[in-house]
Amino acid sequence: MTGFEHHSSLWLPRPLDEVFAFFADAHNLEILTPPWLRFEVLTPRPIDLSKGVKIDYRLRVHGLPIRWQSEITAWEPPRRFVDEQLRGPYRIWRHEHHFREERSGTVAEDHIVYAVPGGALINRLFVARDVEKIFAFRSEKLRELFGQAG
Repeated sequence: MTGFEHHSSLWLPRPLDEVFAFFADAHNLEILTPPWLRFEVLTPRPIDLSKGVKIDYRLRVHGLPIRWQSEITAWEPPRRFVDEQLRGPYRIWRHEHHFREERSGTVAEDHIVYAVPGGALINRLFVARDVEKIFAFRSEKLRELFGQAG
């Protein structure tokens, strides 16, 4: 199975503990996801993230309703956590979140490994472009919430 990757990195002028705490609230994913996906966390509050916790979502991809379930497979606050799709639109979706202190702020990094039905052609025509748009939106929203890089 052909896999694909996405990597993004963003420096935020806020302390590590504050940035990690924002990401540790799974419901904040609704804020970081573009409105065109109509993304909703279905798992009720509070979600106490830790290794093994499963989270259910609902969203629309190109107008099609999708149910998604992910599991936290690594939990190392405030430096790292990993979520992996158990059920959803991808054959594989593994999203590593890394956080580190740098220049009196925090670097938030995302590294995603994914595979899609239809392989390279579907990825090139649809998925890679969508992933790029989603993470561009996410970066802009994080800049709004935590301040612009100076």
